[in-house]
Amino acid sequence: MTLALRLAREALGSADVPVGAVVLGPGGEVLGRGRNRREADGDPTAHAEMLALREAARALGTWRLEGCTLVVTLEPCTMCAGAVVLARVARVVLGAWDPKAGATGSVRDVVRDSRLNHRVEVLGGVREAESAALLRDFFGERR
Repeated sequence: MTLALRLAREALGSADVPVGAVVLGPGGEVLGRGRNRREADGDPTAHAEMLALREAARALGTWRLEGCTLVVTLEPCTMCAGAVVLARVARVVLGAWDPKAGATGSVRDVVRDSRLNHRVEVLGGVREAESAALLRDFFGERR
């Protein structure tokens, strides 16, 4: 989570929402990193999770991220939760819950939907206060 928080802080330089994500391999090695880049890249899909998943897939040479863990500072949205399921990620470790758009247990629970072909373990609230503070400060400055 330390690396994910560092990546989230980097997003502040481009006016992007401060979210950072890391994909860890089955042995704990870092396979992918991402930070929100929607504003920086003008890309609506450039969420931290999506970028980290793409980098991990390239590192492994396959889209199947079986046994991998996604560590992210904010609960994934529906798009990102769907990508986690499709990539066969084993677990998501998240910092702050997202009571407006979260899709791994708060508003929706895409990653554990029994109708889908894969379910993901979720561990939430890891360094939650730090993750939430980054977001609170970011949005506080813009309102």
